Amino acid sequence: MGSTVCRAVEEAADLELVGRFDVGDDLGDLAGADVVVEFSVPDASPANVAHCVERGVHVVVGTTGWSSDRVAALREQVGPDLRVGVLIAPNFAIGAVLMMAFAERAARFYESVEVIELHHPDKVDAPSGTAARTAQLIGAAREDAGLPPVPDATTHDPDGARGARVHGIPVHSVRLRGLVAHQEVLLGGAGEQLTIRHDSFDRVSFMPGVLAAVRAVADHPGVTVGLEHYLGLGD
Repeated sequence: MGSTVCRAVEEAADLELVGRFDVGDDLGDLAGADVVVEFSVPDASPANVAHCVERGVHVVVGTTGWSSDRVAALREQVGPDLRVGVLIAPNFAIGAVLMMAFAERAARFYESVEVIELHHPDKVDAPSGTAARTAQLIGAAREDAGLPPVPDATTHDPDGARGARVHGIPVHSVRLRGLVAHQEVLLGGAGEQLTIRHDSFDRVSFMPGVLAAVRAVADHPGVTVGLEHYLGLGD
């Protein structure tokens, strides 16, 4: 992802790439950057972002694994000054952002809903940040609509075949060689099913969203979770 982002920035006429950093590199003064794009791993991401915020540099974060506790700690670090903008985006593909928005909109109309995410086997976290965010949005929408929990008569599942539960929504993770990033949201009611699916076949699919975030992050001080808020799709 980092290499793909660098190429995308270099090819953008209105942006200038001023530094590249890899694992083990000293971030230093960040080479005079206005915006840092942070794609790393969950264990390293909070410290990287904190380093940027301390130096007044805006950050676009594509690393997953940002729990609500980590986001709360970052908001406390950014504080009331709000001179720095930070975007944490579970997914930068425009289609994936639309998928989440559509799923949130549809959630109140269906009795049942489950999320299936499919990724390459080198991905270190499960469920994916996109799947977790989708489930959180769906769960909150169902609660706002006064819907009961998703029906499930399972009483015996010693091996966890029914998947994880995120905000009350079953989430299933597949790791398979040949995949990049894919997700299905299955919504079911009596006599019908709605499937909302997004597929990223190449990492270039994330670049329009990354570049849009780089251009807009300075105009959104504080911490924002979800690219949808930059695209006019958020609350």
